[in-house]
Amino acid sequence: MSKMEDNFDIFFRRKPALMLVSLKKNTRMRYGSVLAKEVDCTYSHAVKILQTLELLRLVEFDKKGRIKLIKLTPKGRQVADAIENIQVLIK
Repeated sequence: MSKMEDNFDIFFRRKPALMLVSLKKNTRMRYGSVLAKEVDCTYSHAVKILQTLELLRLVEFDKKGRIKLIKLTPKGRQVADAIENIQVLIK
């Protein structure tokens, strides 16, 4: 599988899509553990997804001591908007 296919696949998986939309809906920066609960996955699974989203430059982390806060990048916001538009179209 090519790198492009790998990147394409992530947007059509439920948890990553829900994470992006959740980050968009709640504009304050968030903790990984809170985000994991919101999308109903384990913290370790959320971390793996967030690492991929960071590589794709869709989220960024702001480290405050031992805590990492997560926020969408402008590109991440565009992707979250597109996911929400798809949700509306398929309802």
